[in-house]
Amino acid sequence: MKIGVISDTHLDSPTPFLESVVKKYMGDAELILHAGDLHALEVLQVFRGKEVYVVAGNRDLPEVKERYPTRAVVEVKGFKIGLTHGWGFPFGLEQRAASLFKDIHCLVFGHSHRAVNRKKDGVLFFNPGSLIGGLPCLWRRSIGLLEVDKDIRGEIIRL
Repeated sequence: MKIGVISDTHLDSPTPFLESVVKKYMGDAELILHAGDLHALEVLQVFRGKEVYVVAGNRDLPEVKERYPTRAVVEVKGFKIGLTHGWGFPFGLEQRAASLFKDIHCLVFGHSHRAVNRKKDGVLFFNPGSLIGGLPCLWRRSIGLLEVDKDIRGEIIRL
């Protein structure tokens, strides 16, 4: 199963760039995870027709924060994926985000704009980075893909 993962879009509505990225890299994804800071609900229109899980981030508009939780657990083929945005300084972000969950196989988070794809103590820590880039990631844009079959594997795609 292919899962598209995106975070920190910081948009008021879909842009041609976002639409092209979703079409090219997530067109055949069966599921989409958005790890917060989409900014406005209209951004989700780009994923029409797909099953989408969203968590609210610190920079989301009130309409997003009212509609979506700050954390969720998504079960895929027997694997539990923790989904949250994150908060605070980038240092220690993984540990803070992980503290929200128990017994997960993968932690998907955002906030730092820095892509992460590594296993630690049997858990895949996965941050797709940011669609818009930003100073913390040296202005490099990225998204991610998860592949779930007998295990969960992640791939960071630099845009």
